[in-house]
Amino acid sequence: MKALIAVAALLATAAAPAPEGTLTVRVGNVRNANGRVHVDICPEARFLKDGCPYSGAAPAVAGTTVVVVHGVAPGRYAIQAYHDENRNDKVDRNFLGLPKEGVGFSNDAKIVLFPPRAPQWADAKFDFAGPAQTTMLNLRYFIGASGPG
Repeated sequence: MKALIAVAALLATAAAPAPEGTLTVRVGNVRNANGRVHVDICPEARFLKDGCPYSGAAPAVAGTTVVVVHGVAPGRYAIQAYHDENRNDKVDRNFLGLPKEGVGFSNDAKIVLFPPRAPQWADAKFDFAGPAQTTMLNLRYFIGASGPG
């Protein structure tokens, strides 16, 4: 009987989901205090798409804005962030498709303008082990004033 209880306890422990944690994202080079800064925490299948499983936002602070995302499961992710200056919940673009608002990615993965190329998963990925972790990225502005740093 004791062996059966021990096996049941072991199976329950093995089947338990990994504990969720908190990811703090320090977003630098925010050009002004208009609107908010939004971040998405994305697995590879959702990178550069809508519907990432974890997201957060904070009022924009010129220079560095801190966004805290709770409930993140351990795993491999990439962050995509933008400065939603007009609070319309999207990245505004010009007629050429260039972002009018600041955008950024984990590891400061770059957007190549000529020839156009989005950031690559391999350049932006990082491991989140929980329970708490902090990372930093910088926004890039392609139109209008740049951020302070």
